Amino acid sequence: MLSHTSYPAALDATSADQLFRRVAWRFMPLLFVGYVVAYLDRVNVGFAKLQMLSSLHFSEAAYGLGAGCFFIGYFLFEVPSNLLLHRFGARRWIARIMVTWALLSMVTAWVSTPLMFYIVRFLLGVAEAGFFPGMILYLTYWFPSHRRGKMTALLMAGIPVSGLLGGPLSGYLMHAFNGTWGLEGWQWLFIVEALPSIVLGVVIYRCLDDRVADATWLTDAEKRVIQGEIDADAVVRTHGSVRAVFGSARVWLLCLVLFGIVMGSYAIGFWQPTIIRGTGIDDPLMIGLLTMIPYSVALVSMLTVGRHADRTRERRWHIVVPALVAASGFSLCAANGDSSVLSMLGLTLAVSGVVTALPMFWALPTAFLGGSGAAAGIALINSTGNLAGFISPTVIGWLKGYTHTLASGLVLTACTLTLSAVLILVFIPARLVNR
Repeated sequence: MLSHTSYPAALDATSADQLFRRVAWRFMPLLFVGYVVAYLDRVNVGFAKLQMLSSLHFSEAAYGLGAGCFFIGYFLFEVPSNLLLHRFGARRWIARIMVTWALLSMVTAWVSTPLMFYIVRFLLGVAEAGFFPGMILYLTYWFPSHRRGKMTALLMAGIPVSGLLGGPLSGYLMHAFNGTWGLEGWQWLFIVEALPSIVLGVVIYRCLDDRVADATWLTDAEKRVIQGEIDADAVVRTHGSVRAVFGSARVWLLCLVLFGIVMGSYAIGFWQPTIIRGTGIDDPLMIGLLTMIPYSVALVSMLTVGRHADRTRERRWHIVVPALVAASGFSLCAANGDSSVLSMLGLTLAVSGVVTALPMFWALPTAFLGGSGAAAGIALINSTGNLAGFISPTVIGWLKGYTHTLASGLVLTACTLTLSAVLILVFIPARLVNR
């Protein structure tokens, strides 16, 4: 484990911090906004559900299966997509991803049967495959481990921010545009919220630098400092090839850990509006406004924990504690589904815990994955873990249709989060990741 980082004589540690801060300001706002619109396009179907089911006469099970079909396409194409990004560069590949998924998100506005819904959601997953792991991989090109925790948290702050903005926006679009030009509110939701992705795809293509060597805005000395830290960080990584990744029990364990956390993420993304409506609140705009409460708390929690993890260089407990907090929140929602106050408290705990645990998780695989192994490993872990995005809505939708309540599905989600926390403590050694 590296105890310190050596700098060229011409640049002290303070100047290096300032340099990496400049790098962050160059890229992170763009990546952050990209992740906001990506997450919004992925889960806005949860709001569309409030009108879509009655309009198209879909069952809860059909909705759950359709929402989850996204992740089948995502799973199948995630690893090849990330390997192509590693080969051809983030600028071109991320731009391609954003434009194609935006167009497919728009198409969702015109589905009329469950089969059409399943197909479009599957293709949307294919289009978006590689986006998030590509961003995580991209951060490894520019930031060493001891600087990357905060950057990952800043990137994934897009989740609570998309909730803060997307909830009220989705509610407003469905409320105000319903019937405009012969389209229903849920259709306008898919159309309008896809437009920013097209614009951002063009901006990313023009503004992103693939590697340190490509950055014309850095001097040669500054490039050497950045690349020196990246190279020094790579020395301690043990999985540098695709073959090593697929043969690693630790990688597959992390797939399972992420699966449990993502179960919580998509229980929130696809069912939070339904949980709030279950307390007696029917207006989509009011539901959207109420979703701001959990995401506001989650944003503060995520950024605070991210800074603390980098400062202390401790990784495991910064995932375990939020995961257990989220589990308690889902349990509270399950036990008090008819109480507005207790349901909102439970949602706040659940959202804060999940949203905080997710970025902290990525400090684990990036601590020992390098080179093409990082491209394949990050994609493998993300795609396999995100199969929970298929399992969560499908199983919860089926359970809700069978029991006429979300309680059993929420308890199941709490159990998967608890299991993830236990697996980290038992099988991930602190010496491997605490740096």
